[in-house]
Amino acid sequence: MSASDLPDELWARVLELGAASSALGFRDLCCLAIASRRLGRLSFHPALWSALLSRDFPSQSQPSSSSSTSQQQQQQQQQLHPKSLYKTKFERHKVRMAEARRRAVFEAEARVLACRRRLADLEESMRAEGERMKAAAQELDNLERVRRTSVALNVWQPQVVHGRQKQLVQQCTVPVDSRLSDLNMELKV
Repeated sequence: MSASDLPDELWARVLELGAASSALGFRDLCCLAIASRRLGRLSFHPALWSALLSRDFPSQSQPSSSSSTSQQQQQQQQQLHPKSLYKTKFERHKVRMAEARRRAVFEAEARVLACRRRLADLEESMRAEGERMKAAAQELDNLERVRRTSVALNVWQPQVVHGRQKQLVQQCTVPVDSRLSDLNMELKV
């Protein structure tokens, strides 16, 4: 006995079981419809498409509110063949999914943009901190020279110390040792 010898009722039952059990989807039914005239006729059966409708669009196939517009829509849907109704709902679902993907992409792009802004702010902050650290290091170097010159003025022979260094020590109004320890601590942090 070959597959073509099976009666239509048996084929219809096989297709119904496949549609009800998720083993057969709308793409499969469409492929079967073009395989042969007999399968095309059987795959167009309203019970198959109704099973697919209730399986793939369960929340949409149940009646909604009892307003007059929704009742009119339900009446129009009942007049349509379940395959046409499935196609309409599938197209709407496709549009909703595409919109959801676009929203997700826009949200991801917004997060990326926010991260880029934050990164630019951090880079600017790091650049400013680097400049501040350079200035602190330069001041530390200058204070070290002042301290050495001060020690040279007090300990060594003052005539050996150059006039420029003497002038540098005299211009310094901040206590050198306290400022040196402050700058060393700041550079360590």
